Amino acid sequence: MFIKNAWYMAAWRHEIGAQPFARTLCNTPLVFFAHPDSGQVSALLDRCCHRAAPLRFGQVVPQGLECGYHGMVFDAQGACVRIPGQERIPASAKVRAYPVAVKDEIVWVWMGEPELADPALIVDYPYHNDHARWPHKHQVYRVQANYMLLVDNLMDLTHLAFVHRSTIGGNPKAHVEAKMKVTPREDGLHFIRWLMDTTPPPTYRKAVDIGERIDRWMEFQYIAPGTVLQWTGGIESGRNAMQNRDQPGFSLRIFHGLTPETDTSCFYFWSAANGYRQDDPQATVDLFQEIDTAFKEDKAIVEAQQHSLCTQGEQGLVDIVSDAARIHMRRTVKRLAEAEHTQSRQ
Repeated sequence: MFIKNAWYMAAWRHEIGAQPFARTLCNTPLVFFAHPDSGQVSALLDRCCHRAAPLRFGQVVPQGLECGYHGMVFDAQGACVRIPGQERIPASAKVRAYPVAVKDEIVWVWMGEPELADPALIVDYPYHNDHARWPHKHQVYRVQANYMLLVDNLMDLTHLAFVHRSTIGGNPKAHVEAKMKVTPREDGLHFIRWLMDTTPPPTYRKAVDIGERIDRWMEFQYIAPGTVLQWTGGIESGRNAMQNRDQPGFSLRIFHGLTPETDTSCFYFWSAANGYRQDDPQATVDLFQEIDTAFKEDKAIVEAQQHSLCTQGEQGLVDIVSDAARIHMRRTVKRLAEAEHTQSRQ
Protein backbone atom coordinates (compact mmCIF):
# COMPACT_ATOMS: atom_id res chain seq x y z
CA MET A 1 0.00 0.00 0.00
CA PHE A 2 1.54 3.28 -1.16
CA ILE A 3 0.92 6.70 0.32
CA LYS A 4 -0.81 8.54 -2.52
CA ASN A 5 -1.35 12.01 -1.06
CA ALA A 6 2.31 12.96 -1.28
CA TRP A 7 4.79 14.47 -3.69
CA TYR A 8 7.04 11.88 -5.31
CA MET A 9 10.09 12.58 -7.38
CA ALA A 10 9.19 11.56 -10.93
CA ALA A 11 12.23 12.61 -12.96
CA TRP A 12 15.16 14.92 -13.24
CA ARG A 13 14.01 17.94 -15.24
CA HIS A 14 16.46 17.24 -18.07
CA GLU A 15 14.89 13.80 -18.65
CA ILE A 16 11.71 15.34 -20.04
CA GLY A 17 12.27 16.90 -23.43
CA ALA A 18 10.53 17.20 -26.78
CA GLN A 19 9.13 13.66 -26.77
CA PRO A 20 6.60 11.98 -24.45
CA PHE A 21 8.35 10.48 -21.44
CA ALA A 22 6.80 7.38 -19.83
CA ARG A 23 7.42 6.21 -16.29
CA THR A 24 5.36 3.93 -14.03
CA LEU A 25 5.00 5.25 -10.48
CA CYS A 26 3.04 3.63 -7.64
CA ASN A 27 1.81 0.92 -10.03
CA THR A 28 0.37 3.65 -12.30
CA PRO A 29 1.65 4.18 -15.87
CA LEU A 30 2.20 7.89 -16.48
CA VAL A 31 3.35 9.90 -19.46
CA PHE A 32 5.06 13.27 -19.00
CA PHE A 33 5.48 15.97 -21.61
CA ALA A 34 6.77 19.52 -21.75
CA HIS A 35 4.84 22.21 -23.59
CA PRO A 36 6.87 23.21 -26.67
CA ASP A 37 6.55 26.95 -25.97
CA SER A 38 6.46 27.39 -22.19
CA GLY A 39 8.38 24.27 -21.17
CA GLN A 40 5.71 23.57 -18.55
CA VAL A 41 5.69 19.89 -17.60
CA SER A 42 2.44 17.93 -17.41
CA ALA A 43 1.57 14.34 -16.52
CA LEU A 44 -1.27 12.18 -17.78
CA LEU A 45 -2.34 8.60 -17.32
CA ASP A 46 -0.55 6.71 -20.09
CA ARG A 47 -3.77 5.41 -21.62
CA CYS A 48 -5.86 7.00 -24.35
CA CYS A 49 -9.60 7.07 -23.58
CA HIS A 50 -10.43 5.91 -27.12
CA ARG A 51 -8.88 2.46 -27.56
CA ALA A 52 -6.55 2.34 -24.54
CA ALA A 53 -3.37 2.85 -26.57
CA PRO A 54 -0.46 4.14 -24.46
CA LEU A 55 -0.03 7.85 -25.06
CA ARG A 56 3.75 7.49 -24.89
CA PHE A 57 3.61 6.38 -28.54
CA GLY A 58 2.29 9.81 -29.56
CA GLN A 59 3.91 13.19 -29.98
CA VAL A 60 3.87 16.60 -28.31
CA VAL A 61 2.00 19.24 -30.33
CA PRO A 62 1.13 22.89 -29.53
CA GLN A 63 -2.26 21.89 -28.09
CA GLY A 64 -0.89 19.13 -25.87
CA LEU A 65 -0.19 15.42 -26.36
CA GLU A 66 -1.36 13.71 -29.53
CA CYS A 67 -2.19 10.00 -29.33
CA GLY A 68 -0.08 7.98 -31.74
CA TYR A 69 -2.96 5.64 -32.62
CA HIS A 70 -5.82 7.82 -33.93
CA GLY A 71 -4.58 11.36 -33.39
CA MET A 72 -6.75 12.55 -30.50
CA VAL A 73 -5.08 15.43 -28.65
CA PHE A 74 -5.18 15.95 -24.87
CA ASP A 75 -4.23 19.12 -23.05
CA ALA A 76 -2.35 19.47 -19.77
CA GLN A 77 -5.56 18.91 -17.79
CA GLY A 78 -6.29 15.69 -19.68
CA ALA A 79 -9.23 17.06 -21.65
CA CYS A 80 -9.50 16.03 -25.30
CA VAL A 81 -9.21 19.18 -27.43
CA ARG A 82 -9.12 17.60 -30.87
CA ILE A 83 -10.55 14.53 -32.60
CA PRO A 84 -9.54 14.17 -36.27
CA GLY A 85 -12.60 14.28 -38.54
CA GLN A 86 -15.01 15.08 -35.68
CA GLU A 87 -16.17 18.52 -34.53
CA ARG A 88 -18.07 17.61 -31.36
CA ILE A 89 -15.88 16.39 -28.54
CA PRO A 90 -17.73 14.33 -25.89
CA ALA A 91 -17.30 15.51 -22.30
CA SER A 92 -16.21 11.98 -21.43
CA ALA A 93 -13.26 12.21 -23.83
CA LYS A 94 -10.54 12.80 -21.24
CA VAL A 95 -7.74 11.09 -19.40
CA ARG A 96 -6.65 11.60 -15.82
CA ALA A 97 -4.12 14.37 -15.24
CA TYR A 98 -1.77 14.44 -12.27
CA PRO A 99 -0.50 17.58 -10.52
CA VAL A 100 3.13 18.32 -11.40
CA ALA A 101 5.63 20.79 -9.97
CA VAL A 102 9.20 21.53 -11.04
CA LYS A 103 11.56 22.68 -8.30
CA ASP A 104 15.32 22.55 -7.75
CA GLU A 105 15.97 20.61 -11.01
CA ILE A 106 13.39 17.98 -9.97
CA VAL A 107 10.02 17.05 -11.46
CA TRP A 108 7.54 16.15 -8.71
CA VAL A 109 4.19 14.45 -9.18
CA TRP A 110 1.22 14.10 -6.81
CA MET A 111 -0.37 10.66 -7.08
CA GLY A 112 -3.40 11.24 -4.82
CA GLU A 113 -6.36 13.62 -4.59
CA PRO A 114 -5.58 16.61 -6.86
CA GLU A 115 -7.21 19.17 -4.56
CA LEU A 116 -4.71 18.29 -1.82
CA ALA A 117 -1.65 18.87 -4.00
CA ASP A 118 0.00 21.87 -2.34
CA PRO A 119 3.42 22.70 -3.90
CA ALA A 120 4.40 24.33 -0.60
CA LEU A 121 4.72 20.80 0.81
CA ILE A 122 7.63 20.00 -1.52
CA VAL A 123 10.95 19.87 0.29
CA ASP A 124 13.36 22.73 -0.31
CA TYR A 125 16.75 21.77 -1.71
CA PRO A 126 18.53 25.02 -2.63
CA TYR A 127 21.88 23.26 -3.10
CA HIS A 128 20.83 22.19 -6.59
CA ASN A 129 20.68 25.89 -7.49
CA ASP A 130 24.00 26.85 -5.90
CA HIS A 131 26.40 25.56 -8.53
CA ALA A 132 29.29 27.68 -7.28
CA ARG A 133 29.34 26.36 -3.71
CA TRP A 134 27.79 22.94 -4.36
CA PRO A 135 28.67 21.74 -7.89
CA HIS A 136 26.94 18.43 -8.47
CA LYS A 137 26.06 15.59 -10.80
CA HIS A 138 23.02 13.36 -10.62
CA GLN A 139 21.83 9.88 -11.55
CA VAL A 140 18.81 7.59 -11.54
CA TYR A 141 18.71 3.79 -11.19
CA ARG A 142 15.82 1.45 -11.74
CA VAL A 143 16.06 -0.97 -8.83
CA GLN A 144 14.35 -4.37 -8.60
CA ALA A 145 13.27 -3.88 -5.00
CA ASN A 146 10.55 -2.18 -2.98
CA TYR A 147 11.47 1.44 -2.42
CA MET A 148 11.20 1.05 1.36
CA LEU A 149 14.19 -1.29 1.36
CA LEU A 150 16.32 1.54 0.01
CA VAL A 151 14.96 3.88 2.67
CA ASP A 152 15.81 1.20 5.25
CA ASN A 153 19.34 1.12 3.85
CA LEU A 154 19.76 4.86 4.40
CA MET A 155 18.41 4.73 7.93
CA ASP A 156 20.96 2.19 9.19
CA LEU A 157 24.43 3.35 8.23
CA THR A 158 26.35 0.62 10.03
CA HIS A 159 26.29 -1.16 6.67
CA LEU A 160 28.81 1.35 5.26
CA ALA A 161 31.78 -0.39 6.87
CA PHE A 162 30.85 -3.73 5.32
CA VAL A 163 29.27 -2.92 1.94
CA HIS A 164 31.46 0.07 1.04
CA ARG A 165 34.92 -0.88 2.30
CA SER A 166 36.69 0.50 -0.80
CA THR A 167 34.89 3.86 -0.96
CA ILE A 168 32.90 5.62 1.78
CA GLY A 169 33.02 2.91 4.46
CA GLY A 170 35.84 3.27 6.92
CA ASN A 171 36.56 1.62 10.25
CA PRO A 172 33.81 -0.90 11.21
CA LYS A 173 34.44 -0.35 14.91
CA ALA A 174 33.90 3.41 14.51
CA HIS A 175 30.54 2.81 12.80
CA VAL A 176 29.33 0.46 15.50
CA GLU A 177 30.40 2.85 18.25
CA ALA A 178 29.14 6.02 16.55
CA LYS A 179 27.38 8.60 18.70
CA MET A 180 23.88 8.90 17.26
CA LYS A 181 20.92 11.15 18.02
CA VAL A 182 17.51 10.47 16.43
CA THR A 183 14.85 13.20 16.48
CA PRO A 184 11.34 12.12 15.43
CA ARG A 185 9.30 14.55 13.34
CA GLU A 186 5.69 14.55 12.23
CA ASP A 187 6.63 13.85 8.61
CA GLY A 188 9.70 11.69 9.26
CA LEU A 189 12.86 12.06 11.31
CA HIS A 190 16.27 13.63 11.63
CA PHE A 191 19.40 11.89 12.80
CA ILE A 192 23.06 12.65 13.09
CA ARG A 193 25.93 10.23 13.67
CA TRP A 194 29.42 11.17 14.86
CA LEU A 195 32.43 8.95 14.28
CA MET A 196 35.08 10.57 16.41
CA ASP A 197 38.86 10.27 16.05
CA THR A 198 38.74 7.67 13.29
CA THR A 199 40.62 6.96 10.07
CA PRO A 200 39.27 8.60 6.91
CA PRO A 201 37.78 6.19 4.34
CA PRO A 202 39.28 5.88 0.83
CA THR A 203 36.88 8.36 -0.80
CA TYR A 204 37.89 11.09 1.66
CA ARG A 205 41.61 10.45 1.17
CA LYS A 206 41.28 10.67 -2.62
CA ALA A 207 39.44 13.98 -2.40
CA VAL A 208 41.47 16.04 0.08
CA ASP A 209 44.57 15.97 2.27
CA ILE A 210 42.66 15.43 5.49
CA GLY A 211 45.18 13.86 7.88
CA GLU A 212 45.39 10.49 9.57
CA ARG A 213 42.62 10.96 12.18
CA ILE A 214 39.34 12.74 11.58
CA ASP A 215 35.96 13.42 13.17
CA ARG A 216 33.17 12.37 10.79
CA TRP A 217 29.52 13.33 10.75
CA MET A 218 26.56 11.86 8.89
CA GLU A 219 23.45 14.02 9.08
CA PHE A 220 20.21 12.75 7.51
CA GLN A 221 16.69 14.12 7.24
CA TYR A 222 13.93 11.75 6.14
CA ILE A 223 10.70 13.21 4.74
CA ALA A 224 7.99 10.63 4.14
CA PRO A 225 7.43 8.80 1.95
CA GLY A 226 10.62 8.81 -0.12
CA THR A 227 12.97 11.78 0.32
CA VAL A 228 16.26 11.69 2.24
CA LEU A 229 18.60 14.67 2.52
CA GLN A 230 22.19 13.99 3.53
CA TRP A 231 25.11 16.11 4.65
CA THR A 232 28.26 14.11 5.32
CA GLY A 233 31.85 15.03 5.93
CA GLY A 234 34.88 15.07 8.15
CA ILE A 235 37.59 17.36 9.45
CA GLU A 236 40.86 16.72 11.24
CA SER A 237 40.35 15.51 14.80
CA GLY A 238 40.67 18.06 17.57
CA ARG A 239 39.13 20.97 15.63
CA ASN A 240 35.77 21.05 17.44
CA ALA A 241 33.76 19.51 14.60
CA MET A 242 30.59 19.10 16.68
CA GLN A 243 30.28 22.87 17.10
CA ASN A 244 31.74 23.99 13.78
CA ARG A 245 31.58 21.78 10.74
CA ASP A 246 32.15 24.61 8.25
CA GLN A 247 35.92 24.19 8.27
CA PRO A 248 38.29 22.97 5.54
CA GLY A 249 38.04 19.22 5.12
CA PHE A 250 35.80 16.80 3.26
CA SER A 251 32.11 17.59 2.79
CA LEU A 252 29.37 16.44 0.46
CA ARG A 253 25.61 16.71 0.19
CA ILE A 254 23.47 13.98 -1.34
CA PHE A 255 19.85 14.16 -2.36
CA HIS A 256 18.07 10.78 -2.32
CA GLY A 257 14.69 10.41 -4.02
CA LEU A 258 13.14 6.94 -3.60
CA THR A 259 10.00 6.47 -5.68
CA PRO A 260 8.01 3.24 -6.03
CA GLU A 261 7.45 1.87 -9.50
CA THR A 262 5.68 -1.33 -8.46
CA ASP A 263 5.48 -3.33 -5.22
CA THR A 264 8.88 -4.86 -5.97
CA SER A 265 10.65 -2.20 -8.05
CA CYS A 266 11.49 1.47 -7.72
CA PHE A 267 13.49 4.40 -9.01
CA TYR A 268 16.46 5.67 -7.05
CA PHE A 269 17.24 9.28 -7.91
CA TRP A 270 20.31 10.85 -6.36
CA SER A 271 22.67 13.76 -6.71
CA ALA A 272 26.12 14.20 -5.19
CA ALA A 273 27.37 17.75 -4.51
CA ASN A 274 31.04 18.49 -3.91
CA GLY A 275 31.65 20.76 -0.91
CA TYR A 276 35.45 20.88 -0.87
CA ARG A 277 37.21 21.64 -4.21
CA GLN A 278 34.33 23.50 -5.81
CA ASP A 279 36.46 25.27 -8.43
CA ASP A 280 37.82 21.97 -9.75
CA PRO A 281 35.33 20.27 -12.13
CA GLN A 282 37.31 17.04 -12.00
CA ALA A 283 36.75 16.85 -8.24
CA THR A 284 32.98 16.79 -8.80
CA VAL A 285 33.35 14.11 -11.48
CA ASP A 286 35.59 12.01 -9.25
CA LEU A 287 33.18 12.32 -6.32
CA PHE A 288 30.27 11.28 -8.51
CA GLN A 289 32.15 8.19 -9.66
CA GLU A 290 32.98 7.25 -6.07
CA ILE A 291 29.36 7.59 -4.96
CA ASP A 292 28.10 5.82 -8.07
CA THR A 293 30.33 2.86 -7.24
CA ALA A 294 29.09 2.78 -3.64
CA PHE A 295 25.41 3.10 -4.52
CA LYS A 296 25.63 0.32 -7.09
CA GLU A 297 26.89 -1.84 -4.22
CA ASP A 298 23.73 -0.86 -2.31
CA LYS A 299 21.63 -1.68 -5.35
CA ALA A 300 23.08 -5.19 -5.59
CA ILE A 301 22.52 -5.89 -1.88
CA VAL A 302 18.96 -4.53 -1.82
CA GLU A 303 17.92 -6.41 -4.97
CA ALA A 304 19.23 -9.64 -3.45
CA GLN A 305 17.37 -8.78 -0.24
CA GLN A 306 14.13 -8.31 -2.18
CA HIS A 307 14.58 -11.67 -3.87
CA SER A 308 15.09 -13.31 -0.48
CA LEU A 309 11.95 -11.67 0.91
CA CYS A 310 9.91 -12.70 -2.12
CA THR A 311 10.99 -16.33 -1.87
CA GLN A 312 11.25 -16.77 1.90
CA GLY A 313 9.16 -13.98 3.48
CA GLU A 314 9.90 -11.98 6.64
CA GLN A 315 9.44 -14.75 9.20
CA GLY A 316 12.33 -15.01 11.67
CA LEU A 317 13.80 -11.55 11.04
CA VAL A 318 14.99 -9.65 14.14
CA ASP A 319 15.72 -6.01 14.95
CA ILE A 320 19.01 -4.84 16.48
CA VAL A 321 20.12 -1.62 18.18
CA SER A 322 21.23 0.04 14.93
CA ASP A 323 17.66 -0.21 13.62
CA ALA A 324 16.43 2.71 15.78
CA ALA A 325 16.02 5.23 12.93
CA ARG A 326 14.72 2.59 10.53
CA ILE A 327 12.05 1.44 12.98
CA HIS A 328 10.84 4.99 13.55
CA MET A 329 10.79 5.59 9.80
CA ARG A 330 8.67 2.51 9.22
CA ARG A 331 6.25 3.52 11.98
CA THR A 332 5.87 6.97 10.42
CA VAL A 333 5.08 5.56 6.99
CA LYS A 334 2.60 3.08 8.49
CA ARG A 335 0.87 5.85 10.45
CA LEU A 336 0.56 8.12 7.43
CA ALA A 337 -0.65 5.30 5.17
CA GLU A 338 -3.26 4.16 7.69
CA ALA A 339 -4.49 7.73 8.20
CA GLU A 340 -4.84 8.22 4.46
CA HIS A 341 -6.67 4.89 4.08
CA THR A 342 -9.06 5.75 6.91
CA GLN A 343 -9.80 9.17 5.45
CA SER A 344 -10.47 7.73 2.00
CA ARG A 345 -13.12 5.42 3.45
CA GLN A 346 -15.04 8.21 5.20
